[in-house]
Amino acid sequence: MAENGTGILIEQLKSSIACDNLTTGESLLCQHPFLTTSKKYGTSFIEQVSVSHLRPLLGGVDNSSPTNSNSSNSDADSNRQSVSECKVWRNPLNLFRGAEYNRYTWVTGREPLTYYDMNLSAQDHQTFFTCDSDHLRPADAIMQKAWRERNPQARISAAHEALELEDCATAYILLAEEEATTIVEAEKLFKQAVKAGEGCYRRSQQLQHHGAQYEAQHRRDTNVLVYIKRRLAMCSRKLGRTREAVKMMRDLMKEFPLLSMFNIHENLLESLLELQNYADVQAVLAKYDDISLPKSATICYTAALLKARAVSDKFSPEAASRRGLSTAEMNAVEAIHRAVEFNPHVPKYLLEMKSLILPPEHILKRGDSEAIAYAFFHLQHWKRVEGALNLLHCTWEGTFRMIPYPLEKGHLFYPYPICTETADRELLPMFHEVSVYPKKELPFFILFTAGLCSFTAMLALLTHQFPELMGVFAKAFLSTLFAPLNFIMEKVESILPSSLWHQLTRI
Repeated sequence: MAENGTGILIEQLKSSIACDNLTTGESLLCQHPFLTTSKKYGTSFIEQVSVSHLRPLLGGVDNSSPTNSNSSNSDADSNRQSVSECKVWRNPLNLFRGAEYNRYTWVTGREPLTYYDMNLSAQDHQTFFTCDSDHLRPADAIMQKAWRERNPQARISAAHEALELEDCATAYILLAEEEATTIVEAEKLFKQAVKAGEGCYRRSQQLQHHGAQYEAQHRRDTNVLVYIKRRLAMCSRKLGRTREAVKMMRDLMKEFPLLSMFNIHENLLESLLELQNYADVQAVLAKYDDISLPKSATICYTAALLKARAVSDKFSPEAASRRGLSTAEMNAVEAIHRAVEFNPHVPKYLLEMKSLILPPEHILKRGDSEAIAYAFFHLQHWKRVEGALNLLHCTWEGTFRMIPYPLEKGHLFYPYPICTETADRELLPMFHEVSVYPKKELPFFILFTAGLCSFTAMLALLTHQFPELMGVFAKAFLSTLFAPLNFIMEKVESILPSSLWHQLTRI
């Protein structure tokens, strides 16, 4: 793996990048009584809901006392490293169940989604698309029950029943996500959902200050509208209308500027990379690759790709080892090491050393699930940049030399969390071999020496404690060891003449 060149690259790395804050909480739009807390894996994406980010936008008032708020912030800071890094996040680029996940099941007979993943999605749907006043509207009351239903056919039937009563945006969403078998069908349903969703949004926007009930409706209608427009943009991207998708995403981010916690910028980054509009990609990164915002594999590896693009076409590890690294090359290698430290599972997927599967609907930051989700959509962008994968191949393993004990300390980020493997096994299907944090392998000589010393010490201890027994054991062992040699000697003596054997023994 170009060891000589890599060694010099590592020695010349600078370590002046400030530690990135990985733990800024991600917020959604509203809390919901159906949510439960997962103590086993930390808190999930939905369970990190914080109304405080959006209540100012929507005109709401936070009822929690300052004391409780301060206490919560203090607890969050104290548990920042151990808990919040292992929370589960909604995959910004998640696929469509009917048009993509189900088609995979029909072809292969395998289920790409786990029960744990789908259960988190059910919590998402109840949080996004329901509120306490749904019983006032018959269609919304039906959909509230539909989102709790585990049977897909029962959910689809409930959506059709709701549409018989009125144009229900959430019913169109469910049908687009689960019943539509192609992206074209899903797009048609989402376009119908936009009309219904915009009407509800305008009505609730006018009434949001008339009480808590109207405020809850407006939050729900905002969720629905943002979700629909985002999925419509994703449909355009999948159908090849990338410029249209970029425009829709930009308009959505402009219309709801405080909703950055939805990570719409990650959809935008992928679409801009497809257009090879690297200047706009850099502009988006300049806004979101900030120390105060949560990081992701998309942010870190896209930044590395842009810096690698400037030097990768002419990069050679042998030449770099002779002349040293230029400033641009050093910046590119630093960016790669930063990305690998954040998520060390990504390079094996980008270098096609490990097979890809369909990404889950939820991901774990810095885990194998996030690596799969990133590589699934961004591998083509790395291949498009000449020499980028070669530069990654030559330098990514150097990150582990910089951080010899990654679980105890970090370089640019917090130490790698130990809970990722367990949670990833719940998020990823059984047929996938979950990637674990690369462990530093010891040379064979060190292992052999350690084993030999341990064996010698054990023999010395046993000989000291049981001298007679060990003497008997040693005699039996030596006699058994030399038995074949004695047998051969006896055969030789019986075959050779005694005079010749006498002369050989004298020699």
